[in-house]
Amino acid sequence: MKKTMVLLAGYPGTGKSYLCDQIVSIASDFLIVSQDVIKEAIFDEEGFDDLKQKEQLTLRSWEVYYQQIETYMKKGRRIISDYPFSEKQRPRLAALCERYGYEPITIRLLADLNILYERQRKRDLDPTRHLSHIMSHYHKGDVMKDRLQADGLLSYSVFIDRCTTRGYDTFQLGHLIEADVTDFSEVDYPAILKQLQAYL
Repeated sequence: MKKTMVLLAGYPGTGKSYLCDQIVSIASDFLIVSQDVIKEAIFDEEGFDDLKQKEQLTLRSWEVYYQQIETYMKKGRRIISDYPFSEKQRPRLAALCERYGYEPITIRLLADLNILYERQRKRDLDPTRHLSHIMSHYHKGDVMKDRLQADGLLSYSVFIDRCTTRGYDTFQLGHLIEADVTDFSEVDYPAILKQLQAYL
């Protein structure tokens, strides 16, 4: 069995977590490393009072993320991770793959940015979404009945700026599989899985 790390990359709101579940359903030995899950756990444990504290905790969550990947690599386990990866993460991930002899595969999901903004906003307003993502101050147990009042909701201009300047649409490490997910109903997920299986 190849030592493989699958990176589900691309813009926010492209259904990376859904595709992750699809992949794990056919390759159950993959271990999921989720930066969001790690970050949310740290936010719950520590809380933050301002954006500076939030950024410090976010940086810590990345260290935990890389440590978790390295732990799994030391054991030779297959890994899958979803995030809007950029050049910021590429050197560290590439170094880990080289050190432990892993073959990286990037699945890059793209879509129309106007549609993605609407998806992102809908997700942020969903009461099941972790509140810390849309707040500049957060402690576990905080409740906000009207999420439209959250002070960390992304404006359209900020969302577009992030998507067009951070390299979400160009990130690649190892083999590349790319798909347009502007219309989820037209995405050929079996074809994506078939392409992936050819590399595994």
